[in-house]
Amino acid sequence: MPYSKREELPESVRKALSNVPHAQDIYKETFNSAYKQYDEESRAHAAAWGAVKEEYQKGDDDKWHPKD
Repeated sequence: MPYSKREELPESVRKALSNVPHAQDIYKETFNSAYKQYDEESRAHAAAWGAVKEEYQKGDDDKWHPKD
């Protein structure tokens, strides 16, 4: 179940990453690639969050911010 645009991402992902659209793009692209490779949704979501965490971190304000 690959995603073709950000609006198709799960609501929980869109809400968590609402202030960083680029992170949504990272999530979407990584999810699609991992889903194609593993054909397993849970692994694809885990890979997507891992990719987001490479470039972004959750701040004290509970929002995601680019890493320094």
